[in-house]
Amino acid sequence: MNKKENFIRFSACLLGVTLVECPIFSNGQSHENKKPNIIFILTDDQRWDALGYAGNQIIQTPEMDKLAKEGSYFKNAFVTTPICAASRASIVTGMYERTHGYTFGQGNIKDLYIKNSYPALMKKSDYYTGFFGKFGVEYDNIASLFDVSEVYDRNDKYKDYRGYYYKMLGKDTVHLTRYTGQKALDFISDAPADRPFCLSLSFSAPHAHDPAPDQYFWQDEVDDLYQGQLMPSPLLGEDKYFEEQPVYVREGENRTRWHWRFETPQKYQHSIKGYYRMISGIDLEVGKIRKQLEKKGIAENTIIIFTGDNGYFLGERQLAGKWLMYDNSLRVPLIIYDPRAKNHRDIEDMALNIDIASTIMEFAGLKIPSDWQGKSLAGYVKGKNPVKDRKEFVCEHLWEVKIIAPSEGLRTQNWKYFRYRHDLQHEELYNLETDPLERTNLAGSKQYQIILKKMRIRCNGLITKLENKN
Repeated sequence: MNKKENFIRFSACLLGVTLVECPIFSNGQSHENKKPNIIFILTDDQRWDALGYAGNQIIQTPEMDKLAKEGSYFKNAFVTTPICAASRASIVTGMYERTHGYTFGQGNIKDLYIKNSYPALMKKSDYYTGFFGKFGVEYDNIASLFDVSEVYDRNDKYKDYRGYYYKMLGKDTVHLTRYTGQKALDFISDAPADRPFCLSLSFSAPHAHDPAPDQYFWQDEVDDLYQGQLMPSPLLGEDKYFEEQPVYVREGENRTRWHWRFETPQKYQHSIKGYYRMISGIDLEVGKIRKQLEKKGIAENTIIIFTGDNGYFLGERQLAGKWLMYDNSLRVPLIIYDPRAKNHRDIEDMALNIDIASTIMEFAGLKIPSDWQGKSLAGYVKGKNPVKDRKEFVCEHLWEVKIIAPSEGLRTQNWKYFRYRHDLQHEELYNLETDPLERTNLAGSKQYQIILKKMRIRCNGLITKLENKN
């Protein structure tokens, strides 16, 4: 330590100022008039209520709950497309699937959209950017979008636990969740002191490892969780809710994966506990990341945004997976924690995955592209309500594949309308105010024909508007 640093330390003590308040001893970062660091955390297949703060009395997520209690928690957060590929494209581009046109089997995402994505724009700014984990969108040069990155996901060539255990830290093979967490810790430690950073983390968990008979694999640290506990049966698990589905759903991939994961009581208990344990594993890494921020003296200037890429069926309607237009697969957790705000809010307004890019850009003080279709949620941490006027959104799953019927619909605050694109005669209508679980399809009821027609017309109009933007 040089004489100048010794003098500043001595002066700070005399004045009663902590060293982290001094620019020299906060890694060159003074909190005043400085752009915040931003950490965006994305999980894979974490539904909205797989979170203690959401009211789940079983799952153990103390770090996620702490973020929610200290930040802004969005009770009604949704993805516009409930599948990882299209949803992740919507997250980075701020656009609906019908606009960006990306999903599985489409090759690379269109160059125009990826070059105007939040990763590309953040890298062009004064931010130091990083990405680790599952990108989920095909692009030949993902590395060009970030200053530092490593893209990886479950390894499908292994049909057992090695699908999650193939990455190494030192001489040890570790779970992908631990690996991603460590990459985050290293990034924070190594980030340059004279620039703000934007770190995007994408955990593969709690996605099941599809090729493996056991489906779910978790870290040893969470193995003792939920031991001896009997997981309650799923809501709407009765035969009637399955039998009400059209034949292409009953015989589709949602049912196939139900057989893999939930068909027997033994499978059900194993899968629910495994799913919860994997989320609890991510929770451990969130805690480590926050401690690392504190250790470096930058916790008070680092925003954390946490969400999932789509919801998930846990046996409801005797189905598994996502893809369908029910809230099980549309609804996700969303938390925005800004330590500078020092206030907590529970938000009722509808937030969408297409809002994430604009939110990151506003926090960074950067111009939001005019063609993005989402809105920034950043104002909520300041007591504002930037999307309070949002009354509806289009929900869609456009991937043309035999095992999953493509569908589209419209969700408002109180109503849900949807249909299958190759079977327009089958429509579903739900009054979400009186029937939040979507038990009773009102589309065939005479007294609801006016509402059905209005929802259909409105849905058609919004879809046409999105198609004209493509």
